[in-house]
Amino acid sequence: MNNLILTKKILDWYDNNKRILPWRKKCSQKKREYFTLVSEFMLQQTQVATVIPYFNNFIKNIPNLVSLAKINEKKLLKYWEGLGYYSRAKNLKKTAKIVISQYKKKLPITLDELKKLPGIGEYTARAILAIAFNKPYLPMDGNVERVVKRLFNLKSKTEISKENLIKKKNFLGTSDRAGDYAQAIMELGALICKPKKPLCKKCPLTKNCKSYKKQDFEIAVKSNKKIDKFYAVKIFTKGNKILLIKNTKFNFLKNLKIFPMEEISKPKSLKKSLNFKMSNMNMNINIKVMKRTSSIANSSWIEQAKFSSYTLPTFTKKIFSSLDKYL
Repeated sequence: MNNLILTKKILDWYDNNKRILPWRKKCSQKKREYFTLVSEFMLQQTQVATVIPYFNNFIKNIPNLVSLAKINEKKLLKYWEGLGYYSRAKNLKKTAKIVISQYKKKLPITLDELKKLPGIGEYTARAILAIAFNKPYLPMDGNVERVVKRLFNLKSKTEISKENLIKKKNFLGTSDRAGDYAQAIMELGALICKPKKPLCKKCPLTKNCKSYKKQDFEIAVKSNKKIDKFYAVKIFTKGNKILLIKNTKFNFLKNLKIFPMEEISKPKSLKKSLNFKMSNMNMNINIKVMKRTSSIANSSWIEQAKFSSYTLPTFTKKIFSSLDKYL
């Protein structure tokens, strides 16, 4: 396979098939940097379709780095509400402050400097450099990884190791349209080289794809077994109010409002448990409702009728929405 030919095929496909996304629209360099920063933070752990309305609303209300650095955290979290992983929003604001104070309101243009900013790891730094600055970096997300695995029909543990995937990814080459090229390969994975039932007849790489030649589209994945965890959640009520506490105990949803809860050993019966998937956990939650008049440290009473108007994590709202059978 000639990587120059592959590059041209991928870019030609992208030019004719790319999705119209709000952070891709033509704009000044200053806006492009800001749009890329915000969208890449939002896209961490979240699908494109989910992000679009949040991005539009966010940009409408927080249009630039200065307004982001100055915004009240409560308001910021309200615009982020429903996206989950709220530490991303807090880190985004911290990054804005640092960029303003240390980089004259311009994002740094080296990998090492970007990775020093809160909330920016290897992938996000590479995405920013490619998309905002047209630097020859190709970030490795799940979509790119899938294209590489299928293109070379990678199956064994060694073949799908991070080191080998990076080596194979480099074979795809680069382009003087680095930003478009990075997005093109991600787009190819998202729209065509899907996890199940890839649309090979629409793929520009079919003639070069080893998986297509073998008609073997199964994706080999590294084992990421989810851990089963069990929690007891106490729902304290006082009239028409319900108690929430500031979470200083668990690493997930740190400093956000949750119902009082504690980790427990596996109960004999899980019939009355709620189940949530969070990060690498299967969370089984047992609910107990009781009346209480006094408060707990770092707690507040919330009116049940106004529950949806508060800025709260999706996790807390999902538990609340299931309470009809308990209250």
